[in-house]
Parts: sequence; C-alpha cells; structure tokens
Amino acid sequence: MANVRNHVIIYGRVQGVFFRSTLQEQAYALGITGWVRNNYDGSVEAVFEGEKEKVDRITRWSHKGPRGAHVTDVQVVNEEYTGSYSSFSIKYNW
Repeated sequence: MANVRNHVIIYGRVQGVFFRSTLQEQAYALGITGWVRNNYDGSVEAVFEGEKEKVDRITRWSHKGPRGAHVTDVQVVNEEYTGSYSSFSIKYNW
C-alpha cells in the first residue's frame, strides 16, 4: 500500500473541545504520523502521513471531530509523502 500525506485545515468550533488530543489518539490508533496545532484564527491544522486508507480515514474523521466540535469546513491538500515523522505530535504556538 502506498504512503500518502494530507495537509488539512479544519474550521468551525474546533478549539477548546479537545480536538487536538482526540485527533492525536485517533492517529496513534491508526498508526498515522504527523502533527496537529491550533491556529490563531481559531482553526486547527494538521499533517497526516501513512498508508492511504488510514490517512483517508483520519481525514474523514476530521470532518466531524470529537464530541463538542462543530466542523464547518475542511480544506485538504494532498502533498508529497516525506516520511519525516516518527510519531504524531501536538504542536503549541503560544
């Protein structure tokens, strides 16, 4: 199975609802590597790397998020797989 990379930005009520930590749990369960962070504009941004089927699955999950989230839009950009991550981490901007 081919490895892929998705760069996503998730909009809506996605901060303050445990989106990042729940996304990290989902990534661990699927064996996805990459990162997630809050953006200053209230969105959540993430990069997923791994097997296409698993990356597609976590990308679909991002369209709904955890309980308490209200996702209004998800922008997905397919990028070239780099294999540069060994785990899935939460990045902190502030």
